[in-house]
Amino acid sequence: MMLQPLRRGALVSAYRNPCYRRAFFSFPQTQTYHERKILPYRPNDLYQIVADVESYPNFLPYCTGSRVLNRSEREDGVVLMDAELTVAFLALRESYMSSVTCKPCESVQAVASTSTLFKTLNSVWRFQPASPNSPHPSDIPLSRAAVTSSDDGPTLVTLDIEFAFANPMHAAVSAKVFGQVSQLLIKSFEARCLAVYGPGCR
Repeated sequence: MMLQPLRRGALVSAYRNPCYRRAFFSFPQTQTYHERKILPYRPNDLYQIVADVESYPNFLPYCTGSRVLNRSEREDGVVLMDAELTVAFLALRESYMSSVTCKPCESVQAVASTSTLFKTLNSVWRFQPASPNSPHPSDIPLSRAAVTSSDDGPTLVTLDIEFAFANPMHAAVSAKVFGQVSQLLIKSFEARCLAVYGPGCR
């Protein structure tokens, strides 16, 4: 069997394949971060800090503006908000809409819906009564009555962040900045709690 000669241009076209170009800018499509920390405050106090969306520019890193456009409350007490958030870091700046779901004393979830900078941007804060000696949440779901009865603190705070940049170049440039974003958020949140509530009960 005779080998066929390589057609002129075949090797060049292979290197022009988009798959090869993407390899030079390879970056995780979606990044996830998880942080947890026990703070000496009541779950409701910590919930109120995160649910106050319009105060975000006062303490959240990279957030330069926020305003609530729509707010409603369901029969089960869950609060729904449409908020416009503005973020700025390095030379990048963008305003986008975020759908915020607040479960009183339990969690605050925000999902970006109109961002052109981020393909995905989700965050969830959770608050759960915890023992000072254990950094782990209970495996048993807590009822609202249980949350109320143990609402003296301390509280286990967990933060989950999921994001992906729409542009791989932005992802590469911002890797160092966003690589520690969850830790920065927790530190800023803790500083905000100290400013609003004082040192808490340890």
